[in-house]
Amino acid sequence: MDPSKISAAEMAQRIDHTLLKPEASKAAFDRLCSEAVQYEFKAVCVNSGRVAYVSEKSAGSAVAVCAVVGFPLGATHSSAKAFEAAKAIEDGASELDMVLNIGALKDGDLKSVEADIRAVRRAAAGRIVLKVIIETCLLTDSEKKTACGIAKSAGADFVKTSTGFSSAGATAEDVALMRQIVGPEMGVKASGGIKDWKTAVAMIHAGADRLGTSSGVAIVESAPGQGAYGASS
Repeated sequence: MDPSKISAAEMAQRIDHTLLKPEASKAAFDRLCSEAVQYEFKAVCVNSGRVAYVSEKSAGSAVAVCAVVGFPLGATHSSAKAFEAAKAIEDGASELDMVLNIGALKDGDLKSVEADIRAVRRAAAGRIVLKVIIETCLLTDSEKKTACGIAKSAGADFVKTSTGFSSAGATAEDVALMRQIVGPEMGVKASGGIKDWKTAVAMIHAGADRLGTSSGVAIVESAPGQGAYGASS
């Protein structure tokens, strides 16, 4: 697909409509689910404690439910991550975005990094989509490459740039680097700071399959050639 020719509807199918703020109320999640169904976003992405609620709210739609795991630091014990993953799946999640053990990666303890991912992968067997957040803003390029390779080896389906809760979000350069390392077999998710159409297209052009953003409505509403969403002007 030529990213410069992507339609609003095609863009929507790449968006994980995200709400991870700790202060978010039920009304905010009601709105999240309503928007996801209206705009036909690929998924809603929420903290694991909200999975049951949003699963009920989006029931009967094609919108997937994604839960973050070990979020946002990645420093949770592997057994806790596995438990959180299993509970989120029980509550209705079909996708998981887990945070890699960043400290272990920095220590060069690559066996622990891989074991951490594998623990969640075992808890998320079958058709559950597993994305691994590597938090690119905290890593060197060499560490980014290593993290992507480990995620691939451990059986993840995607690598993801960022939590959106650290010092910076996604860059097109990091997306391109991640795509180069994982090849065409895995997905790449860009997340953090994607707030407009131009940035969204740039991330897709760099190699992203999926976009994590809380600005999905604004992005698709600003698609070139769009009047009201879904109708060409």
